[in-house]
Amino acid sequence: MRFGTWNFITLYRSRLLTAAARELGKYKLYLVGVQEVRWTGGQGDTVRTGDYNFFFGKRNKNNQLVTGIFVHHRILSAVKIVAFISDRTSYVVPRGRWCNIIVLNVPEPNEEKSYCSKDSFYEELKQVFDHFPTTRF
Repeated sequence: MRFGTWNFITLYRSRLLTAAARELGKYKLYLVGVQEVRWTGGQGDTVRTGDYNFFFGKRNKNNQLVTGIFVHHRILSAVKIVAFISDRTSYVVPRGRWCNIIVLNVPEPNEEKSYCSKDSFYEELKQVFDHFPTTRF
């Protein structure tokens, strides 16, 4: 199974979503975390595009930091959980052969961000890690 990540900057128009799905298909990726999609559709929804289902979550007020997850239709039945914690933190849990796999989609703030925003980011990340079990589930 091939995973990937991609910072889109925008998927504002529907044809861009279709073009992105085609590109992911070229690389034969099954699960892709995407950042800054600027998606304006409904919150916490799913869109089918090509061979992928696009899950997108919580928006901020500017629609800028929305994360999303592309899941290829071949592994969709193996996905147990798709969760969006905030506008910049999400994860997906597919079933693995011997144990479940937790894939985090968390774009880290860059150096230009304030210490306060970085601290809140790391606090949120710690809360996400604390939520996961420490043994197989």
